[in-house]
Amino acid sequence: MEFIENKEVEKEQLKAIFRDMVKYSPSKIIGMLGNAIIVPVYTSLLSPDQYGLYSLSIATLSFLCIIFSDWVGLSGLRFFKHHQMMQDMPKYLTTLVTMLITNIFLMFVLALTFRQSFYDFFHIPVKYFLAILVLIIPVAIRALLFQLLRAQLKSMSFTFSTIVNQFLTILLSIFFVKFFHLGAVALLLGMGVSISLIDLLLIYQSNILSWFKLQKIEWSSVFPIMKYGIPIAATSLSAWIINQSNKFIMNSIHGFSQVGIVGVAYGLTLPLLMTIFSIITVAAIPRIINMYEEKIDVRPIISRFTGYYILIALPVITVISLYATDYVSMLSSNDKFLDAFKLIPYFAFGTFFMAITDYTTLQYHLANKTYIDFIIKLTSGVVGVVLNIFLIPEYGLVGVGVATLGANFLYFLLSIIIVLPGLRLIYPSSVISRMLISAVPFGIFYYIFNRFAHFPALFEMIFLMLVFYACYWALSKTFASKA
Repeated sequence: MEFIENKEVEKEQLKAIFRDMVKYSPSKIIGMLGNAIIVPVYTSLLSPDQYGLYSLSIATLSFLCIIFSDWVGLSGLRFFKHHQMMQDMPKYLTTLVTMLITNIFLMFVLALTFRQSFYDFFHIPVKYFLAILVLIIPVAIRALLFQLLRAQLKSMSFTFSTIVNQFLTILLSIFFVKFFHLGAVALLLGMGVSISLIDLLLIYQSNILSWFKLQKIEWSSVFPIMKYGIPIAATSLSAWIINQSNKFIMNSIHGFSQVGIVGVAYGLTLPLLMTIFSIITVAAIPRIINMYEEKIDVRPIISRFTGYYILIALPVITVISLYATDYVSMLSSNDKFLDAFKLIPYFAFGTFFMAITDYTTLQYHLANKTYIDFIIKLTSGVVGVVLNIFLIPEYGLVGVGVATLGANFLYFLLSIIIVLPGLRLIYPSSVISRMLISAVPFGIFYYIFNRFAHFPALFEMIFLMLVFYACYWALSKTFASKA
């Protein structure tokens, strides 16, 4: 397929993406604040053992969602524009809904048939197992409807629903913990009630009922969805192996309390940072897909947003890593979890490399060759598991960190080595060069703070960020004026 460069369309889409970013940003910023609230609130309500059980339950839930539901929603986003142009949305939505129902039914059959193996493999008590199976139903519906909102470019509806979901879950979870004394199960119950209510709102916002008509499924529309979606599920499962399997390995070696510490470090990095970093991708990817379908060269726009991501993410992650002990102290209300600081630098930079692959692997999704993404992520996941098995018994928490960072970096490295023809990433070299120069005064001030002048950690963190971005802004203005 031949693609053409169209500066006019690119400029128009850039403006549209920035508008969508503004619309999506409240949900992401408030979502980040919500994730920041969750850890201190939940750790104040639960013991390390109970928080460890909660972390394992969420990891198990994500495992099941990856296999049986998430990929259906992502396929819905990828092919929405195509079927909209073909004017066969009722058949398309019927196919998606039927596939989701079939997958959930299959999950229940397999989970209940092999429940004993499930208990033994995941080390999950029976009541948590049953709670997870029930919870996956509203979660799966939410995943599909959220992707349909993105496909329709309804950014404000997406934003509103995300914010309501975030805080309703927290409030209901606190209510069930305080008044019913159910421990970690109360958090799962709060999630279930909250997400069920949000599903009703999403049905209205997505207007799916006006399009959806129960029709005979055409297998010609099923196969492309499966061809695209199943490798995504396998790829997401590989990502789960990289970032979540360590909890189960840690539990089998050191017990639930150490899993609780891993869960705190995870909660203060990946979900918190990915929420804010995804402002770019949640707005850009649907429009990039539309441009690609219209045979426009999307490499310049991908390069531009890759540079924006690096500029936003890397300084934040560096500061968090340098002040890991203070960072955990500020966001954890229970001293029993303070050892999580050992994991923060590893998990933070692991998150950086994981998030940047949204840009480097977009080529596989555009070309519908998601099996490549699966292969390289599975390779990284297997390496991560092997590192966890060898490092956790000897190095404990640090072993978890090294394995997670190593696996995520390997995934990024493979994604920039294996490139499809016509989709090679144009590296944002000007952004990177300015960042390197801006890092010099940043490093000087950090050295001064560390050796000679000591201020409150939060002040130093904010000051260093301001120094970096002030230098970057000055360099941008200087180069722009010379040009």
